Amino acid sequence: MLNLNKKLILASKSPRRKQLLTEAGFDFEVRSIDADESFPSDMDVQDVAAFIAKKKATEAKHLIQKNELLITSDTIVILENEIFEKPKNHQDAVRMLTTLSDKMHLVITGVCLWTHEKEVTFSEVAKVFFSKLSQAEIEFYINKYQPFDKAGSYAIQEWIGHCKIDKIEGTHANIMGLPVNRIYQELHQF
Repeated sequence: MLNLNKKLILASKSPRRKQLLTEAGFDFEVRSIDADESFPSDMDVQDVAAFIAKKKATEAKHLIQKNELLITSDTIVILENEIFEKPKNHQDAVRMLTTLSDKMHLVITGVCLWTHEKEVTFSEVAKVFFSKLSQAEIEFYINKYQPFDKAGSYAIQEWIGHCKIDKIEGTHANIMGLPVNRIYQELHQF
């Protein structure tokens, strides 16, 4: 088991990240921040999640004391070098899900672990293989689950993940928004 001499602080508003750490048995506290999630337009899309996670840590580090360890993260969906962020509206969600239908895309979660003495930033990548989605299925999903706060317009733990994903390569937790297994490994180094 993890023998950490620092209190964990999750700087996130995501109920899914809180759920994942809770289910993994971590003892932690949530402290929310409003962070700037912008990134340079010329940045390699595979580096964006880690960049934003580190940016969030920089903006949140004033929230922690010497005996605390900050966890920040960001999750992005990528298809053909395009980042699918949170949808702007219903029409944008339809566009994203229509584009993701019957294709493989990447889900990358960047994480920053930060104390006053040390910082570790990393990314975990998962491949998600969608089945073909009909327009009726897309409308059903958007209307029932309202995925407007989710990168790529979907959550793997909802209907779409249970019924319309053929397979994943990577961890379910990473696709939900926090690679708990990697965090656990990295915390052993603190």
